[in-house]
Amino acid sequence: MKRVFSTVPKCLLVLGILAGVSWSADDKEQSDIAKRIDASAKVLDEIMAVKDKAIPDKVMKNAKCIAVIPSMIKIAVGFGGNHGKGVATCRTENGSWSAPAPISITGGSWGLQLGGQAIDLVMVVTNQQGMEHLLSSKFKLGADASAAAGPVGRDAGADTDIKMKAEVLTYSRARGLFAGIDLNGAVVTQDKDETHLLYSKFVPFSEILSGKVRPPDVARPFLAAVRKYSEQTSESGQNKTVNATETAAK
Repeated sequence: MKRVFSTVPKCLLVLGILAGVSWSADDKEQSDIAKRIDASAKVLDEIMAVKDKAIPDKVMKNAKCIAVIPSMIKIAVGFGGNHGKGVATCRTENGSWSAPAPISITGGSWGLQLGGQAIDLVMVVTNQQGMEHLLSSKFKLGADASAAAGPVGRDAGADTDIKMKAEVLTYSRARGLFAGIDLNGAVVTQDKDETHLLYSKFVPFSEILSGKVRPPDVARPFLAAVRKYSEQTSESGQNKTVNATETAAK
């Protein structure tokens, strides 16, 4: 065995080792993205499971885009800040949801809730203008796009109408508590590195979120959760209408 290795140039051995390390790193990064997308689906499922603490049905039904950032953490950059990675999807022209676009969010003007531990974030883009800001690949909440802490409760009504004037409604969950959060000052950008890993090349936000890119298999759980909670509202609303009509007829 020693004689075999002795006949191989050292430079080739080094290149082989480096290539193995590179492949291992790529596999890990791909796995991290898949886990993050799966975690985003679970965040939506867990949040929407508690009716009186969930995102209102009206907000989900009218959402133009939905972004989830699981486990946002506090970081030390200068005076400190917050950073997280997640994925976003938008409604396309035919009403379906686009492939997920990797995003990152960084902000230093607001503090993490409840002692500074990691939190889950959900952002709901409520109108076309907010969607256009997201498609631009980089925008600042409160400056480029108006943002407000979102109302809570599946049946929320009047408060929801007021909040819907904001382009982006923001929510956070920490230690099992879910509530609207003020994210003004946070910057949302496309995560170019993870976009390249997820799609094997760089694809602009506008192409991904407009439905021009086919969703990868790892995105199925996340997109299924988004469809479930954005479409079941209309179904429940239709059922209520049918029931009311039947009652009136009797």
